[in-house]
Amino acid sequence: MRINMADGDTETRVTIRTVAADAGVSVAAVSKVMRNAYGVSEALRLKVEASIERLGYRPSVAARGMRGRTFTLGVLLVGIDNPFLPGIYQGIESVTESAGYKIMVGVGAARARTEAQLIEQMIDNRMDGLILVASQIAGGTLEQYARQIPIVVVGHHEPAAEGYDTINNDDQMGARLAVQAFAARGHRDIAFLTQSDREDHYADVAPQREMGYRAAMTAAGLADHIRVLVLRQHGAPRADDIERILSAPDRPRAIICWSDLDAVPLLSTAHRLGIRVPQDLAVIGYDNSPVAGLAMVDLTSIDQDGPRLGKLAAEALFSRMNGRSVAEHILTEPTLIVRGSL
Repeated sequence: MRINMADGDTETRVTIRTVAADAGVSVAAVSKVMRNAYGVSEALRLKVEASIERLGYRPSVAARGMRGRTFTLGVLLVGIDNPFLPGIYQGIESVTESAGYKIMVGVGAARARTEAQLIEQMIDNRMDGLILVASQIAGGTLEQYARQIPIVVVGHHEPAAEGYDTINNDDQMGARLAVQAFAARGHRDIAFLTQSDREDHYADVAPQREMGYRAAMTAAGLADHIRVLVLRQHGAPRADDIERILSAPDRPRAIICWSDLDAVPLLSTAHRLGIRVPQDLAVIGYDNSPVAGLAMVDLTSIDQDGPRLGKLAAEALFSRMNGRSVAEHILTEPTLIVRGSL
């Protein structure tokens, strides 16, 4: 924004106060809109966003730097029930600890509202950057947060995102590996077991893995055998759903589970029902979580190397914090770990 003064042309940087004055609201109101805080009315949001767009306002990275770094980072996990997540955290910590940074951990419990509140608290506590793992927040909202703080997201596929980075295992490729492994052993009746999700959550790992499954089944000439079995949402009891699937007369001969979180209970239920694995039912999970390798579980699973994902996320965040503005979207390749369930 340029303002012509009587004594010559002087360039004036647009600040949050400029936006507040233009919109006719308080600085606090502008801050709430930019933080996507809950309780902001649609009318206020539209008014402030119009001023931001008109003035071309972007928060000053330099101004943030003048406040000094706090040497603290926020890590937001989708939950604490997934044994795969500690590996990601260990990978993050392997980078941050040597750099002298402390980590504040939040648990979003797979709820977007809870995640948003935690992110806002971390921003208010002047974290230097955030790593979000399997975030439930939509990409547009993440872009808004990324204007205020450097953000890297793990387990969220948004390759067109410009304001934040993404670090992902190639989830579609992982599902293809599972289909190919079953097909190579002569299986045709191959189902995909997943959890219900909102339609706008295409960026989440479960929908991405389902997409890979469908594509691989079609490529293998098995399009007529595509079958997606949907469990209830995250956090809901699923034991009845799994038993109903395994007790059905048309039970699949082979099942790819979107996650070991449901693959392990599936194996347990099969054992209780007297279903032999892999003679009667072959199973492949996803994540290669520590429990999958236990002798009593012996689960074939797709390994996405959690520690590596965490390390890449931390490295990307430090690069962001040090001034990189062009988004990076990294995909790592999964591998199939063969065990007795195949």
